[in-house]
Amino acid sequence: MKTSKFISAASFIMCCSMLLSCKGGKENKEESAVVEVLPIDIVELRDDQIKMAGIETGSIEWRSLSGNLKVNGSVGVAPENLATVCMPFGGFVKSVTLMPGHAVTKGQTLAVLENQQFVEIQQNYLEAKSKLEFAEAEFKRHSELFKEDVYSQQNLQKVTADYKGLKAEVKALEQKLAMIGIDPANLHEDDISRSVSLISPISGYVKAVNINVGKYVASSDILFEIVNSDKLYLELTLFEKDADKVSVGQKIRFFINNETEQHDAVIYQTGRTINADKSYKVYALVKGVCKNLLPGMYVNATIEAASSSVIALPSEAIVSFDDKDYIFVFEKTKTEGGKPFTEYRMIEVQKGVTDGGYTEIILPKGLDAKSAKVVIKGAYNLLSAKKNAGEMSC
Repeated sequence: MKTSKFISAASFIMCCSMLLSCKGGKENKEESAVVEVLPIDIVELRDDQIKMAGIETGSIEWRSLSGNLKVNGSVGVAPENLATVCMPFGGFVKSVTLMPGHAVTKGQTLAVLENQQFVEIQQNYLEAKSKLEFAEAEFKRHSELFKEDVYSQQNLQKVTADYKGLKAEVKALEQKLAMIGIDPANLHEDDISRSVSLISPISGYVKAVNINVGKYVASSDILFEIVNSDKLYLELTLFEKDADKVSVGQKIRFFINNETEQHDAVIYQTGRTINADKSYKVYALVKGVCKNLLPGMYVNATIEAASSSVIALPSEAIVSFDDKDYIFVFEKTKTEGGKPFTEYRMIEVQKGVTDGGYTEIILPKGLDAKSAKVVIKGAYNLLSAKKNAGEMSC
């Protein structure tokens, strides 16, 4: 009998539990049915969540930003300060003493070369010069005879043709001699040589030596490369969107090899086209003498732009999401279930220049910059609440 009572009591408790459970389920369903659906650009937080996220609001400011651009590039050398040395008629290397890194001056002998063709050019020049002297005397003599009607015009024309032909031949041979470094004015019958000196066309230092004693070199071979680092320039790469922020005359500060020493340059030319990768080139002359600065070096540079007054916010107030930039603006406060909430609206903006921790922004139409209260601290926490769909928001 006691056992039956115990079973009846247990059954009653189970039934009550089921009824309570069913009632609780209905109430939960009714509560979920009235949950507020927020617009996709709204985030709401309770007061305690706002405090935990460290959110602070402030006003949009007008600030004078210089718009300095951080860019990268490399060091180049002016074309007139870079020389590639060849021998126009080739030859065998008789002697060479220079090595890469050696300093040279303009007119200094770089190497001595030998070639049978050097002898032939000198011989042909001296022979043509002698014939020209005779032809010139004949031309003058026949010209005088022609004026006195002693000589025919046909004979004068033949003498004139011979004289002009030899004159052209001598001029051409003079140019060939000059190309191999021989001064025609100082060449005489006793001075013919099979060797000629290869002369440096500029002062600087030897960048490359591509020859050795006994090697035969052709006219197209590069024998030496000489660089003068007195006049260097920077080739800087900018993004297409920054092309309108640079102009001739702007100053540049740059650094090399993680050095702390600052170097200066001035823009002398800006690019006229946009490259396939949407980059834009700017060229600047290096000012003064910069030790350790060599052609080909990588540089980090800052282009100093002119200051202008723009609408700006602290850089931390602007967040990036899906390759777009946003700010959060106070929307309103409200009460739900007896608890206070604050709504913030996520608004897309366009970023401009950045300077001193502030960034220029371009606001969408319809937003009043004067009255808007913008989240200046904790913006990324609001973005996290937006993306995490409920971890911070309700």
